[in-house]
Amino acid sequence: MTTNERCALRPELMLPKLPESAEDLWEKVVSSAWEEAGKEARLAGMLEEIVLSRSGLQNAIAVRLAQRLTCPYFTREEWEALFNAELEEHPQIIPAMVADLYAVVHRDPASHSPLTPLLFFKGFHALCAYRFAHTLWEQGRQLPALMLQSVTSEVFGIDIHPAAQIGCGIMLDHGTGIVIGETAIVENNVSLLHEVTLGGTGKEFCDRHPVVRTGVMIGAGAKVLGRVEIGEGAKIAASSVVLDDVSPHTTVAGVPAVVVGSPGEDEPAFCMRQSIK
Repeated sequence: MTTNERCALRPELMLPKLPESAEDLWEKVVSSAWEEAGKEARLAGMLEEIVLSRSGLQNAIAVRLAQRLTCPYFTREEWEALFNAELEEHPQIIPAMVADLYAVVHRDPASHSPLTPLLFFKGFHALCAYRFAHTLWEQGRQLPALMLQSVTSEVFGIDIHPAAQIGCGIMLDHGTGIVIGETAIVENNVSLLHEVTLGGTGKEFCDRHPVVRTGVMIGAGAKVLGRVEIGEGAKIAASSVVLDDVSPHTTVAGVPAVVVGSPGEDEPAFCMRQSIK
């Protein structure tokens, strides 16, 4: 099933409307890059190569990922050619990455401009790499998809199976240790902090990983295991172990997780408040 077919079946996985377009974000990236190049002469070459010589956000992402994922079996030039080919053949990747970058800029106070996550945030980089791997997987090119997953996991410490279904406007905060399994579904506007696991139970070939609905925030170190559903706008407290469904707009905490209150906002992923009541 292609991304477009799945979106038609699951409207909640359609691209969210954003107040900023790809062109708007790109203008901010370029403006910040010129400013930083003027202040930091030692980094001017990097900024020229990744941003200032590029025609758009998607090309900058392709070259930055290619730089970071170079390995004995794929050179930087080979990765860059692969990513650019995927962008041309599957242009729906571009607005998805724009939504993800927008999510980081507007939810993470450590991100002072879109240039910063574009250059340095491994959560954003890993998510972009997943989007390329996912298109390869859907084309039946499983071996290169799994290779991209493997290299991404080694470089960034974030393991997302290319078959997972992930919406847009996703933030992987810090990102270290995040695991998202093969049959997981993550809808739009979700925030996951470091060391979150969306894992399976058993070894059957079935839908064995969680479904995470729109607007959910999952705190650092939380483990959500099995084909459980995390309802829209729910909040999972840090270090919780979730083994059962979580109702929409509720907060759960503990091992095993139990209901402790409500988030106090419709989409806790946007507010990023870590309180449990």
